[in-house]
Amino acid sequence: MSDDLGFIPFDADNHYYEALDAFTRYLNPKDGPRCVQWAEINGRQYPVIGGQVSRVVANATFDPISPAGAMHDYFRGNPDKKHPIEFLAVREAIRPEYRDHDARLAVMDQQGVSKIWLFPTLGMLYEEILKHDPVGVGIMFTAFNRWLQEDWGFAYKDRIFAGPYISLASVEWACTELEWALSQGARVVCMRPAAPTTINGQLSPFDATYDPFWARVNEAGITVIIHAGDSGYSSNGYANDSFSATFSGAWKPSIKSFAIERAAQDFIITSVFEKLFDRFPNVRMASIENGSGFLRDACDKLTSTAKKMPGYFVDDPVETLRNNWWINPFWEDDVHEVADIMGADHVLFGSDWPHIEGMPNPLDYVTELKAFSDSDRKKILLDNVSGLNELRPAR
Repeated sequence: MSDDLGFIPFDADNHYYEALDAFTRYLNPKDGPRCVQWAEINGRQYPVIGGQVSRVVANATFDPISPAGAMHDYFRGNPDKKHPIEFLAVREAIRPEYRDHDARLAVMDQQGVSKIWLFPTLGMLYEEILKHDPVGVGIMFTAFNRWLQEDWGFAYKDRIFAGPYISLASVEWACTELEWALSQGARVVCMRPAAPTTINGQLSPFDATYDPFWARVNEAGITVIIHAGDSGYSSNGYANDSFSATFSGAWKPSIKSFAIERAAQDFIITSVFEKLFDRFPNVRMASIENGSGFLRDACDKLTSTAKKMPGYFVDDPVETLRNNWWINPFWEDDVHEVADIMGADHVLFGSDWPHIEGMPNPLDYVTELKAFSDSDRKKILLDNVSGLNELRPAR
């Protein structure tokens, strides 16, 4: 496939399955009860976060694991009308490439992928569980990021670019951790799309309190990723918010399935509402694995607000969105609509490999781009993410 394209794509959404000691290898044992421990319950291992047993992931050891892209047909529209649990019937021993960077490079070569952005699996879920302890959140992710740097690296052989996790629960911690990440060669950092819980309660991530963090992002020119995770969104009684309830019990639709898009839309709109990019125009942000179905509605809301509040925005808020945000649609989303709204130069290809919701093989996505020109296809598959992967210090 890469030979047919004439270039080798850069996949903007890959994942690892965390090692068993990902959160504890660099954690002082005395902080275990406060942050992360493991417990065996009925013969199965579960993480204990802040003293609370987490069943967010049914098998947090990931061994055995469902094959990459196991639910591809479900998200494609479930043509065979299977129950969701049927897609997960096959399990296999965890593969080396899910936890080892050299094994991953070999698989990337087989897939025809040149480079990847690499994001957490469990790591995108744990801040919400520990949000009542903002200091503990910092302790937990300090340890996690040291494990990440050791096992994967932030620019391994200039092909694997793992994004250290940044929480805004403490602006002081966020600034310190960002400086460390930059010193270790990080090209991107990631966070969940959520209003962080601080010692003073919840704050918008774009409140002036966080200006020291965004100022350093602006100065360094590092890309900030908001990646799908547990953003703490409630279904307000309309559905069971337990992650373990997703594929158990009765099979019926739930508004819980829209939580990821809701979180991303709120985060993106608020970044424009609170004029983050007026204060820090060199900040570049990318939304990864949050879908794009919300995008047109977000633009309508920005346009409507600008009309109702003349003079509030210095620039057209939709243009601000287009200038400072890049969007990775779900692979099943209408990528043509995203390109129409954002421009092809602000669309990112990401396969979510090897997650069950992703594509069995990353370059299966190329067929979705057959109607694009050669130049736009190259932007989506390679050029856009390559530009974001390079630091662009403010002048």
